[in-house]
Amino acid sequence: KIGNESSLIYLDRGYALHLNIDTNEFDETIKYSGKNANENTFLALKFLVVEKMTGNTKEFYILSPDAFKKKAAEIKSALIDSLAKSNANEVFTEIEKTNIHYDYLANLLQYPRTHSYFAKIEKVDLPVRFLNETEGLDFDNSEDYKNSDGYQQIVTNNFYTTLEAKAKKDSVPFEDIALEYIKTLKSKNIKNGLLKTLSYRVSPNNEKAEDLYKAIIAISTDTAFNNKLTISFNKIKTLAKGQPSPTFNYENYKGGNTTLADLAGKYVYIDVWATWCGPCIAEIPALKIVEKNYHGKNIQFVSISIDQMKDHEKWKKMVIEKELGGIQLFADNDWKSQFVTDYGIEGIPRFILIDPDGKIVTANAHRPSNDRLITLFNELGI
Repeated sequence: KIGNESSLIYLDRGYALHLNIDTNEFDETIKYSGKNANENTFLALKFLVVEKMTGNTKEFYILSPDAFKKKAAEIKSALIDSLAKSNANEVFTEIEKTNIHYDYLANLLQYPRTHSYFAKIEKVDLPVRFLNETEGLDFDNSEDYKNSDGYQQIVTNNFYTTLEAKAKKDSVPFEDIALEYIKTLKSKNIKNGLLKTLSYRVSPNNEKAEDLYKAIIAISTDTAFNNKLTISFNKIKTLAKGQPSPTFNYENYKGGNTTLADLAGKYVYIDVWATWCGPCIAEIPALKIVEKNYHGKNIQFVSISIDQMKDHEKWKKMVIEKELGGIQLFADNDWKSQFVTDYGIEGIPRFILIDPDGKIVTANAHRPSNDRLITLFNELGI
């Protein structure tokens, strides 16, 4: 991993693998030598093949169902051909064949939700046999879960889509059904993996966060994860509604520094973002609309960039190019900035709402693109 670029490496005890790379080009320049160079060369090539054939993520998933499935099958076929020509060892080859197949199935399962998102429609009508290859899948295969990212995606996708539908149908809290399902699994690594995804619901906005935290800890056998979740939960308790908000003192794009205390007397809606974050950029148009509609009202809009210091000028340039409004701030230590760690932020964009007295309204507010944000503003009389 170099900056935001990364590549997989295949290793085992006793391997002596040498890597040459131009860090400015990354994927295109990776060259391996030494033991298992063939296997690792294929992994680098695999990423390039997928990147070239899928192109822009939106363009890939916006395809019609038939066109998408055809393209996904072409990617799978191209990877199988490349693998056959790689001279990789037999064990690696068999693992990769399985991985490539699971990646293909994961794409198919991901398509309905992602297509609906990009096409801005509620539901896509799939051909009758669109998902026929996913029928009869085993969602409790420990070995495949260990070896395949695609299989992990499939297991997680099934976990949420199936159980959320059941929870809605039976009018039962999702967490309750999810925990009972996880208890039935034989694979420890899958249990622990799904518990990790479920742990994101141990949040300041969840009134049953403590019950969920205790239930997860009781099932999980991952000591490192349990310790991390305990630290996070103890922090969450300080981020409940009505608690004093952590503060900040960061560089303002317009000059000088701005603190949370400077904004006292008004609600403060904070967007924690970065120039490299696609989902963050996607929220900018909606954020501009909300800012415009609430201009002059009892609320301040603050955007805090957590870009690395080396991207300071990139941040300034994007503020100009995107014509960003509100108060634009630059955090002092990217992910390790005190405000970021105090709020336990591990993913962005993250939105926070603070009241005129500097107390937390919600430590995980709705995104600008979500109509429920305006409903909340109305309830608060902003």
